[in-house]
Amino acid sequence: MKNLVIYFSIFGSTKQFAEMVHDKVGGEIKELKPIRPYEKEYKPLLAFSKQEVDNGILTPFEELNIDIRDYDNIFVGYPMWWYTYPPILKNFFKKYDMTGKTIIPFNTHEGSGTGGTYQMIRNDVPEAKVLDGLAIRGGSMNEKQRSNVYKWLENLGF
Repeated sequence: MKNLVIYFSIFGSTKQFAEMVHDKVGGEIKELKPIRPYEKEYKPLLAFSKQEVDNGILTPFEELNIDIRDYDNIFVGYPMWWYTYPPILKNFFKKYDMTGKTIIPFNTHEGSGTGGTYQMIRNDVPEAKVLDGLAIRGGSMNEKQRSNVYKWLENLGF
């Protein structure tokens, strides 16, 4: 089974999470980078991201240079984004055919946990099998979380 780890990260905690996942499961790792970079200042980012969600904008991203047919398992990491998963990831799911794929979500948050996003992914990508994910508070994402990440992956059979 070939693994692909895709992640979107603004402040680095989701990237660190994705790297831990990749260290355990191997395969390829790719970052979803918006064509127009996001503001790094918190308040302007909040305002812009709310507009994206409210207006159903599917954020365009830089070319990933992958053939999705090469992968069986697709790990997707993201920060919570106005009580949903980020529009850039929604665009990823629209661009690539997920038929027959196993999607393993994981996310960072600052108090909302999964926010129901794993079920949202199941609803948005019904042609894929979506496993139970893992949510970690972004502010506590550090090397000490590695054992939690590995235990979650082992429980899923990785």
